[in-house]
Amino acid sequence: MTMSRKFPKVLLGALVLGASLGSCTSPEAGGEPFDIVEATIPEMQSAMESGRVTSRDLVEAHLLRIALYEERVNAVIAVNANALAEADRLDQERAEGRVRGPLHGIPVALKDNVHTTDMPTTGGALAFEGFVPPYEATLTRNLREAGAIILAKTVMTELANFIGAGMPGNYSAVGGFGLNPYDPRRDPREGRNDGRPVMGTGGSSSGIGTAMSFWAANVGTETSGSILSPANANMLAAIKPTVGRVSRYGVIPITADQDIAGPMARTVTDAAIFFGALEGGEPDPNDPATQRCEPPPNRDYTAFLRPEGLQGARIGIPRASYYDSVQVPGTDRFRGGMSDEARALMTEAIQILEAQGATIVDPADIPSVIDPDPENNLLVSGRSSVLSYGMKRDFNAWLATLGESAPVKTLTELREWNLAHEQAGALKYGQARLDGSDEIDLEADRAEYEADRARDLRLNGEHGIDEVMTNLQLDALLFPGSSSAGIAARPGYPTVIVPFGFLEPGGPPMPEGFDAKPRPFGVSFTGMACSEPRLIELAYAFEQATMRRVAPPGMH
Repeated sequence: MTMSRKFPKVLLGALVLGASLGSCTSPEAGGEPFDIVEATIPEMQSAMESGRVTSRDLVEAHLLRIALYEERVNAVIAVNANALAEADRLDQERAEGRVRGPLHGIPVALKDNVHTTDMPTTGGALAFEGFVPPYEATLTRNLREAGAIILAKTVMTELANFIGAGMPGNYSAVGGFGLNPYDPRRDPREGRNDGRPVMGTGGSSSGIGTAMSFWAANVGTETSGSILSPANANMLAAIKPTVGRVSRYGVIPITADQDIAGPMARTVTDAAIFFGALEGGEPDPNDPATQRCEPPPNRDYTAFLRPEGLQGARIGIPRASYYDSVQVPGTDRFRGGMSDEARALMTEAIQILEAQGATIVDPADIPSVIDPDPENNLLVSGRSSVLSYGMKRDFNAWLATLGESAPVKTLTELREWNLAHEQAGALKYGQARLDGSDEIDLEADRAEYEADRARDLRLNGEHGIDEVMTNLQLDALLFPGSSSAGIAARPGYPTVIVPFGFLEPGGPPMPEGFDAKPRPFGVSFTGMACSEPRLIELAYAFEQATMRRVAPPGMH
């Protein structure tokens, strides 16, 4: 997508020659310019409260960064043509003494599977290019009511990587490949030189723009890893919520069993602020799951930002599979484990937790991972129909909410449209996953789906996270990187991830002369359903004790 298509003409005037690359100041304020690069939401809010900057200043400065660096990283699929007008309106509200909350006047971004009526919502699929939904997502409304300015939509893996089995992460027919700002080059290796990034961006909820300070924070969505993985890959803090905390109404689905939206930010503080706004004021009648968890008072998750939050905490170390390889029952195969480099970082993380007053319970193995009975062992569990069944059920249900405006009316029609537009780029990596999902008979195959779903809940929840945490009285489980994504996703449990370090690049060797850069690495705190307040508390205390986030090099 070209810059002119991403940037409506109304915004180009904001991108003035001579403007500072990452700073802004209100003409009335004078003094030192405010640097938006790595700026936190409280810092932006304080600068507006003091009159140092306006919301318009912040929007213009972020737009300028997008204009200067977007071609290097490809993080943006569309920019909001109304952003400056919204900033002016919110500045006027502030001048009149009305401040909606900590997000008032703050520029943020949405993954492009979240409905907006002032920008297209494509899901990265060519069939939906230019499509403007007839209604906004509940979370979009919640953010606007909180005073946030939705500056842009982010690139994402097409339909959250439920198209073709061989599709690389962060590729879509609409936006192409996003690139990781910690090494924004394309992969030169044979068999991988199709334009994909040399350093993975971590999946479908791109955190690229947040890492680049294109906006303060972004909304990601996760079915199994697409908040945690891009946060890990882009050195971000993120909250993957309990399924039900944030309404899914108006979000292109894979399956209601596991789908959830959540915040991705540069700090735990920013993620907590953003999270409260996403959750909104009341349960959403369009998403009954939003009644699952009791919110904190005023939905204020900043109350849990306690530097001493690790004192007295019990943190479990799930060694089997997640730290150390383990034999799969009934086979001679081993699963899991990690590199020596990752092990050294996790050892350091555990030492820091102990120094901050936490009790480390080691090992705290997941019972279903070490169960010798194949029927009760998570590593033995075969293919599950949950995602494929859910995609046919929920994608078709979502299409029905679009009415006459829907570009296609069913999953079958989408598959047919893709085949008809293959030469236009609709099927670069095929659509095997869509085919498999559409072959399902929702009535005839319901029993298989229900059995698979029950098994997922039992092995990952009841005989998994629930059992180990209850038996050992744990506050959280500590996982390397985003490795808890799968086990937490199936029962819909929360995780908070925090940046921690870098690892040497893996995979096949690079061509001679190509110096691959180290890749970001975080640590994750995972708990049972509705435990976000405690996880935020633990993650914040760990973050404050470490402060390991590093901005992308050469981007200032």
